[in-house]
Amino acid sequence: MNDTDDDIVWKVSLTRTAEKEAKKLPESVRLQINLLMREMEQCGPIRKNWPNFSALVGKELPKHAYHCHIKKGKPTYVACWCVEDKKVKILEIFYVGSHENAPY
Repeated sequence: MNDTDDDIVWKVSLTRTAEKEAKKLPESVRLQINLLMREMEQCGPIRKNWPNFSALVGKELPKHAYHCHIKKGKPTYVACWCVEDKKVKILEIFYVGSHENAPY
């Protein structure tokens, strides 16, 4: 069996802050976060199939940061993540919560 990129699964985690915030969110939103995380584990950080997916750029944002909406409507909830290590394939979700409080 070859050790190709297709065989490697991404490691996805939440920061402590994101984990605490996720616990405060409605169950339906937490389920969407879990779905997003499972998808990123298998397919990586580029999630164009999620609403409003885009790269994030800004002084205060990590390099290789992305976001998507995980629930539209009022309130809208978003997730923000970054690639911690491309070679080892590590992603970290650094924000989950309302669009109004998002760090971008």
